[in-house]
Amino acid sequence: MQSKTIVYLASSSPRRRELLRQIGVAFALLEPDPDEDAEALEQALRGETPTRYVQRVTALKLQAARARLRRRGLPEGAILCADTTVALGRRLFGKPADATEAAAMLRALGGTTHRVLTAVALARGSRLDAALSVSRVRMATVDDAALQAYIASGEPFGKAGAYAVQGRAAAFIAHISGSHSGIMGLPLFETAALLRGAGAL
Repeated sequence: MQSKTIVYLASSSPRRRELLRQIGVAFALLEPDPDEDAEALEQALRGETPTRYVQRVTALKLQAARARLRRRGLPEGAILCADTTVALGRRLFGKPADATEAAAMLRALGGTTHRVLTAVALARGSRLDAALSVSRVRMATVDDAALQAYIASGEPFGKAGAYAVQGRAAAFIAHISGSHSGIMGLPLFETAALLRGAGAL
């Protein structure tokens, strides 16, 4: 019986690890080296649309991961990368730098319906496959006391849009249309289809 393709997850996100395990995918981590500036890849270009942004950043992450695999002399396999952004119209909401920025993001998103876009890319040898998940989230207006308590929990940090749908922020989410796992950072339907196509699931 032929063994399955090795899957490398090129991400430091614990949520992406949990989601892959949820669908029974065995994987090895291919995280950035300490001297890699992974955050620099996430800088938006002037006038860039949210769709173009998230797809471009995912492609850059994949390019960096391929170089990392070669540099480390690891066995060939399928490399999985993803990037998630939150958008209100054309305005991008990345990861907040501090509590002030987190509060500003949550106030801007409160009382609106915004989009959460997650691009996924899978490379195996010269083959490259990609998918895009776009979900819509309606967030209630959050009063200042609840907002400050949420920020004090630490949960907004390291999250696009300053919230985690799978955490305490679920209390602020009035409606979701789309992929819950995509909002978390890895759309499982699309990801499973890519992995099956690569013989890795």
